[in-house]
Amino acid sequence: MNINDIKSLLPDYAKDLRLNLDSVLSESGAPGLTAKQIAIIAIASADASRFEPLQRAITAQFSGQLSEAELAAAHAAAAIMAMNNIYYRFTHLVGDGEYQNLRAGLRMNVLANPGCAKIDFELASIAVSAINGCGMCMESHERTLRKHEVAAQTIQSAVRIAAVLHAVAVTAEPLARAA
Repeated sequence: MNINDIKSLLPDYAKDLRLNLDSVLSESGAPGLTAKQIAIIAIASADASRFEPLQRAITAQFSGQLSEAELAAAHAAAAIMAMNNIYYRFTHLVGDGEYQNLRAGLRMNVLANPGCAKIDFELASIAVSAINGCGMCMESHERTLRKHEVAAQTIQSAVRIAAVLHAVAVTAEPLARAA
């Protein structure tokens, strides 16, 4: 299944998703992002969507733009955020400050050497954190990006990619299963 096959699964009531998908995955529709950043963010976001046909289609569409290390970094952003978003959302939402003072005790070596530019990894991480709904992680990644003078519009573009890919997955997955 390629990206056009995924779009064809979307019913008329989700026409906006088809249109937005084309838009956010282009440099003109994702202000502030390079083609490489769009690829890394899209692959990480598709992984976080948990809809395998979308994961394969997005990876196939963009993997040729990335080195093997960058492709692995995109997948790694989704993987590490899947763990961190759960852990840090728990420490934030449970309301007992004692948990925030405890050492996480979770290996996160990929954060030190992700295989792509650190800013690109941060952009993918904030996108995945938005999909996973971890406010604490979104705040942390947004602060890091802003500290490195990444514009708000660039960060917004990353999150818009995540929002559209997640919506496409949520809408297309049950329709693909039913077909």
